[in-house]
Amino acid sequence: MKYSYEFKKDPFGDLGIILPEEICLFSDFIENIATVEQVDEYIEYIEKVLNGTYEDFEIELNATSVLIKKM
Repeated sequence: MKYSYEFKKDPFGDLGIILPEEICLFSDFIENIATVEQVDEYIEYIEKVLNGTYEDFEIELNATSVLIKKM
Protein backbone atom coordinates (compact mmCIF):
# COMPACT_ATOMS: atom_id res chain seq x y z
CA MET A 1 0.00 0.00 0.00
CA LYS A 2 1.13 3.53 -0.66
CA TYR A 3 0.06 6.53 1.37
CA SER A 4 0.49 10.23 0.87
CA TYR A 5 2.60 12.15 3.37
CA GLU A 6 4.17 15.51 3.94
CA PHE A 7 6.77 16.93 6.31
CA LYS A 8 6.13 19.94 8.51
CA LYS A 9 8.13 21.78 11.16
CA ASP A 10 6.49 22.26 14.55
CA PRO A 11 6.75 25.51 16.57
CA PHE A 12 10.04 24.25 18.08
CA GLY A 13 11.61 23.66 14.66
CA ASP A 14 11.41 19.86 14.82
CA LEU A 15 10.48 18.10 11.60
CA GLY A 16 7.37 15.92 11.74
CA ILE A 17 5.57 13.72 9.26
CA ILE A 18 1.90 14.21 8.41
CA LEU A 19 0.15 10.96 7.43
CA PRO A 20 -3.41 10.14 6.34
CA GLU A 21 -6.00 9.72 9.11
CA GLU A 22 -6.06 5.90 8.97
CA ILE A 23 -2.34 5.62 9.79
CA CYS A 24 -1.67 8.94 11.56
CA LEU A 25 -0.73 7.22 14.85
CA PHE A 26 2.24 5.68 13.05
CA SER A 27 3.77 9.16 12.72
CA ASP A 28 4.50 9.17 16.48
CA PHE A 29 6.54 6.00 16.02
CA ILE A 30 8.42 7.34 12.99
CA GLU A 31 9.27 10.60 14.76
CA ASN A 32 10.90 8.67 17.63
CA ILE A 33 13.43 6.95 15.36
CA ALA A 34 16.62 8.87 16.08
CA THR A 35 19.41 7.23 14.08
CA VAL A 36 20.15 5.49 10.81
CA GLU A 37 21.16 2.46 12.88
CA GLN A 38 17.64 2.29 14.35
CA VAL A 39 16.13 2.47 10.88
CA ASP A 40 18.35 -0.40 9.72
CA GLU A 41 17.46 -2.42 12.82
CA TYR A 42 13.71 -1.98 12.25
CA ILE A 43 14.00 -2.83 8.56
CA GLU A 44 15.79 -6.03 9.59
CA TYR A 45 12.89 -6.93 11.94
CA ILE A 46 10.36 -6.29 9.17
CA GLU A 47 12.34 -8.48 6.76
CA LYS A 48 12.50 -11.28 9.34
CA VAL A 49 8.72 -11.17 9.77
CA LEU A 50 8.20 -11.17 6.00
CA ASN A 51 10.54 -14.11 5.41
CA GLY A 52 9.05 -16.15 8.26
CA THR A 53 11.96 -16.03 10.72
CA TYR A 54 9.60 -14.33 13.20
CA GLU A 55 5.83 -14.77 13.31
CA ASP A 56 5.53 -11.18 14.52
CA PHE A 57 7.68 -8.56 16.22
CA GLU A 58 6.79 -5.69 18.54
CA ILE A 59 8.88 -2.55 18.77
CA GLU A 60 8.37 -0.29 21.79
CA LEU A 61 9.61 3.29 21.94
CA ASN A 62 8.67 5.44 24.93
CA ALA A 63 4.85 5.31 24.90
CA THR A 64 4.60 4.16 21.27
CA SER A 65 4.65 0.54 20.17
CA VAL A 66 4.26 -1.08 16.77
CA LEU A 67 3.37 -4.71 16.15
CA ILE A 68 4.70 -6.04 12.85
CA LYS A 69 2.81 -9.02 11.42
CA LYS A 70 2.69 -10.60 8.00
CA MET A 71 -0.83 -10.66 6.61
